[in-house]
Amino acid sequence: MSKLLDQSVRDELEALASRYPKRAALLLPALHAAQKQSGWLSPEVLDEIAEWIGLHPAVVRQVASFYTMYYLKPVGTHVLRLCTNVSCSLRGADRLIAFCEKRLGIRRGETSLDGKVTLMEEECLGACGTAPALMLGDRYVESLDEAVLEKLFVELGL
Repeated sequence: MSKLLDQSVRDELEALASRYPKRAALLLPALHAAQKQSGWLSPEVLDEIAEWIGLHPAVVRQVASFYTMYYLKPVGTHVLRLCTNVSCSLRGADRLIAFCEKRLGIRRGETSLDGKVTLMEEECLGACGTAPALMLGDRYVESLDEAVLEKLFVELGL
């Protein structure tokens, strides 16, 4: 690998390599590790991963663009992904997104000017029984309403 990824990321991936029969199986862990380092996956980082694994850069871009957990442009310190699938929509997801847009001063898909928060729509978080739901980083927040969201925003200093 070249110099875009930290040595700690390269060491982590080398340690994982022995656990897989082929280097191509390291693609998702490599994308996770690279995104953890810089918060998003630049085209140059995707090229570096492709070279290290031995895949065509287009394959790496296809995988990274398929999954919503990978960010192909810079995002805020906090990424709020609100589910808008059927169960969440029936229980007020659109109203909650409008609340977030007004409260945060951004629209879905945007990042606040101070870089603190990005608001995204998520197709499904698999939390239909406790809808509506959102993810904040790796944290699930379920049974959402405006009061829960406001408490979350205050907790985050937003």
